[in-house]
Amino acid sequence: MSTIFNSAQAPNPVGLYPHARQVGNLLFLSGVGPRQAGSSDIPGVVLDQQGEIISYDIEAQCHSVFQNVSTILASAGADWMDLVDVTVFLTNMKDDFATYNRIYADYFSENLPCRTTVEINKLPTPIAIELKCIAALPVTSNK
Repeated sequence: MSTIFNSAQAPNPVGLYPHARQVGNLLFLSGVGPRQAGSSDIPGVVLDQQGEIISYDIEAQCHSVFQNVSTILASAGADWMDLVDVTVFLTNMKDDFATYNRIYADYFSENLPCRTTVEINKLPTPIAIELKCIAALPVTSNK
């Protein structure tokens, strides 16, 4: 038995998948990027006529992706402190890791979920960061 969650306040998925799915007390978030809800705008990204990235601001993308994760968590009745595992995909580890790591520390200093950060060649949209998260929700009792 599972429950699917989609948030009207989060960016629409770019494929056929939900924002999150709860199975038992675990909440699995699909990959979350920094796009803004209701548009295809990506904070800090400048594209050329062909849609290729001219420049981007990793700091703006980090703040946006963390906000999107928070929004999706809230739509499922969860919050930041429920996160237990975060996988981060960066398209440029060499240039972006230090900035991302500093901003990550600001957001995660109190709950310290497990984390894996990997560099990948490209993401499906012109973004530089994507998060895949798992949250553990409080177990409710029927007593």
